[in-house]
Amino acid sequence: MRTIGHFIGGKEVEGKSGRFADVFEPMTGEVKAKVALATKAELRAAVENAKAAQPEWGATNPQRRARVLMKFLELVQRDYDKLAELLAREHGKTIPDAKGDIQRGLEVAEFACGIPHLMKGEYTEGAGPGIDIYSMRQPLGVVAGITPFNFPAMIPMWKFAPAIACGNAFILKPSERDPGVPMALAALMLEAGLPPGILNVVNGDKESVDAILDDPDIKAVGFVGSSPIAQYIYERAAQTGKRAQCFGGAKNHAIIMPDADIDQTVDALIGAGYGSAGERCMAISVAVPVGKATADKLMEKLIPRVESLKIGPSTDPTADYGPLVTKEALERVKNYVEIGVQEGATLAVDGRGFKMQGYENGFYMGGCLFDNVTKDMRIYKEEIFGPVLSVVRAHDYAEALALPSDHDYGNGVAIFTRDGDAARDFAAKVNVGMVGINVPIPVPIAYYTFGGWKKSGFGDLNQHGPDSVRFYTKTKTVTSRWPSGVKEGAEFSIPLMK
Repeated sequence: MRTIGHFIGGKEVEGKSGRFADVFEPMTGEVKAKVALATKAELRAAVENAKAAQPEWGATNPQRRARVLMKFLELVQRDYDKLAELLAREHGKTIPDAKGDIQRGLEVAEFACGIPHLMKGEYTEGAGPGIDIYSMRQPLGVVAGITPFNFPAMIPMWKFAPAIACGNAFILKPSERDPGVPMALAALMLEAGLPPGILNVVNGDKESVDAILDDPDIKAVGFVGSSPIAQYIYERAAQTGKRAQCFGGAKNHAIIMPDADIDQTVDALIGAGYGSAGERCMAISVAVPVGKATADKLMEKLIPRVESLKIGPSTDPTADYGPLVTKEALERVKNYVEIGVQEGATLAVDGRGFKMQGYENGFYMGGCLFDNVTKDMRIYKEEIFGPVLSVVRAHDYAEALALPSDHDYGNGVAIFTRDGDAARDFAAKVNVGMVGINVPIPVPIAYYTFGGWKKSGFGDLNQHGPDSVRFYTKTKTVTSRWPSGVKEGAEFSIPLMK
């Protein structure tokens, strides 16, 4: 059985803790590897490697740093199919979905290749008599990212690509559930010309997370995962003086107006609600039809589509989605479905009994569809993170707008309508961080910023786009005056730029 260690100082090293976690193949339910769980000392060894390597990398001019990323892009394209299969086997998502995971990460790496322009400062000549003022962006030093199981390629690249482009050294703590792809990406960065020590991968659990938060040489930490842990990391990081951007859970709504194209809307809900077995922070988990006629028509179209979803092994290119990541995740989702039934919601489609022939031990679940869900139910309030869609019927537009606006989570939301005025009003007023108009999963393109509001996001700066450069750099402002412009005599009042 394969044993996965850590990637420290430019090479894979064995774990020394004696503690390991199982890495499953979700489509079969079999344990395929053991991943080492790092100690605080192992995390510290990675930080020391990073700290030693960072000054030279930070002093490397930005176009040379960009060339390493350009080569990395080339190497990932070379290994695309191999990486996608590894990702699918460890996570459970289908290979086409795994390729999308990789591609959306690569787009941020492509954006980071523009770092020579993105890190430019400002300059004002003659701000005062003989005085010029300019600013420069400089790397923080050693920074870290703690990333989730559901996007083991995309989110690590969202973190390390801009951080490294800015001149930092990076400590990546990926999910212990599917560590293979993060380890492979680190090796490809080294092959692309990244100096040893600039990207380190430390596999681990809470012990590693706490070691990151307590380490005085780590200046910033980014996190994606559940909201309770996001808030914990944000608070702990603040206590130790670190910058933090922490993104948590979601309950993404789709508002369906009476004038929406119902067939296109159903297509969007099926893909956004059930793709990747619902294990996406931007999955649509709540559909809000406006008016009884809209709701009845929506349910009439949705029920047969959910019943006909094709669930299959990750290697089946025709499957709509594959298994969930672990048996515990599967049981958790099934428990939520039972809670919904007990709360009085109408379970229109029950996928809990699904079994995959030939893969009976895999972590599969059929699609579930609830109707008549109300906002006081747990299945509405809490993130289920599985192939479950809840329909909450709204009497009018005002009620539909209030549902996502008042919810504790504020990651993404969508509205389906032909009415431009309604769409414009909704986009302006809804209290959610990312909005789609006839777009079910409104993940912005790489040169815009990604981030939710309320309990979906903690911190002032978001992921990728210009915010990532701001997060991974500090601004230094220089006011200069040369002797020819200096008057004789001391000045005791505050200097004025007259």
